[in-house]
Amino acid sequence: MTSSPTGGILRDDGAQANRDVVRAFAILGAFFFVATAAAYFYSIAWVAPIPRDGSTLVVGRDFLNFWMYGRAAAMPDPARWYDVLAYQRELANLLGADYPGQNWSYPPSLLIVAAPFGLLTYLQALLLWTAFGLAIFIATAQRHFNDARILVALILSPAAIFCLISGQSSLVTAAMLIGIFAFLDSRPLIAGMLIGLLTLKPQLGVLFPILLIASMRWRVFFAAAATALAISAITAGLFGPHVWIDFVRLGIPTQALVLADPEGIATPYYPTIFMNLRGIGANYTVAMAAQLCVTAATIGAVIWAYRCRRNADPQMLTALFLACSIAAVPYLLAYDTLALTFAVLGLLASDKLDTHGRVLARLVYWLPLLQIGLGTLHIPGPALIAPAFALYVLMRLKELPRSE
Repeated sequence: MTSSPTGGILRDDGAQANRDVVRAFAILGAFFFVATAAAYFYSIAWVAPIPRDGSTLVVGRDFLNFWMYGRAAAMPDPARWYDVLAYQRELANLLGADYPGQNWSYPPSLLIVAAPFGLLTYLQALLLWTAFGLAIFIATAQRHFNDARILVALILSPAAIFCLISGQSSLVTAAMLIGIFAFLDSRPLIAGMLIGLLTLKPQLGVLFPILLIASMRWRVFFAAAATALAISAITAGLFGPHVWIDFVRLGIPTQALVLADPEGIATPYYPTIFMNLRGIGANYTVAMAAQLCVTAATIGAVIWAYRCRRNADPQMLTALFLACSIAAVPYLLAYDTLALTFAVLGLLASDKLDTHGRVLARLVYWLPLLQIGLGTLHIPGPALIAPAFALYVLMRLKELPRSE
C-alpha cells in the first residue's frame, strides 16, 4: 500500500478500507432511517390543527418558528414576537395552552425568506419546505459525488434524518456551505453572496471572516459584506428599522436564555463544548471559559491553515474549516453537522483518509446520534469529535510545505 501523509490519494488496501466505510455507512444509514421513520410515525398523534410527535411538539417541530416568521411578515409590527411572553401567547392561541414553549430568536432578515411559506397552511408549508430542502441538497451533492453509495450514505446520515424530522433549515444551509467552497476561487462573487445569505443562521458562519482575511480573498469578503448589508437594509426598509432594534434588545437575550438555562433542558441536542459541560453540571462561567479556549484554538487553526497552507488540498481545508466551525461556537445543534458529514464522505470517496482518519470519520458520521444518546444521559464527549477531527486534518496539513 502507498499512503500519502499530505492529503494525497491512498492506494490499495487503504482505498478499499475507505470504500468499506462508505458501504457500511450506506447500509447502516438505511437501517437507521427505517427504524427512525417507523418510530417517529408511530409516535405521531394526529390531532387538530397540527399533528404532534411523541414529544408533544408539532411535526416538523423547528419549522414552526420558520412558519411563524412567514406569518409575521404579513402582519403589522412583525417584531413583536421577539417578546417571549407575546410569542408564547400566540402559540397558545394557535395550538392550545398546553403547548411547550419555543423561542422566536432568528434574525429579522428571515422574514423575507419565510414570507411565502406564511401564506400556506402549516402542513402545506412544511411539505414544500422539506421538498425544497431535499431537492437543493441532493442536487448540490450530486455535483460532487457520482457514486450512489456515497449519496445514500449522505442522505440517510443521522444529521440529514434529524433535519427532516425537525423541519430544520440545515439541508439548505449545508448546500450553501458546500457551494461556498465550490465557488470560493472560481466564482468569488457567488461565494461571497452565499456567505452573506448565511447570516440568516449566523452561528454557521462565524469563522468565514477569519478565513477570507487570512487567505486574502478580498472579492469574496466584500461581496459577503455587501450582501449582508443589503439584506439588513431591505429588511429594515420593508418592516421598519425597529425590527433590528427589537432583535438586539429582545431576540438575542432570548437566545442566550437557552445557554443560561440552569435546568439544561436543551443540552442533549448541542454537540458543543459549552453544552457538554453544562450537561454535567458545570456552571455557566466555567463552561463558557472552556468554550472560549476552544474557540481561540479554532481561530488560530483557520488562520494558520488558510495563511500557511492555502494551496493545500481544498477538500482537506474545507473539512478543517467545517470541523472548526462546529467546535468554535456554544450554540449549534446536532443536525448542523451535515456539511461536515458531507466533507468527511468526500475525503473517503477520494481515498484521502488513513486508519486514524477513518476512525474519526465514523465518529463524525454518527455524531448527532451519539450526542442525543449520550447527552440525554448527561454523558459528555461528543463535543470532542469535531475538534479531534480538526486536529487530525491540521496535523495532515502541517506535513505539507509552507504555501508561497
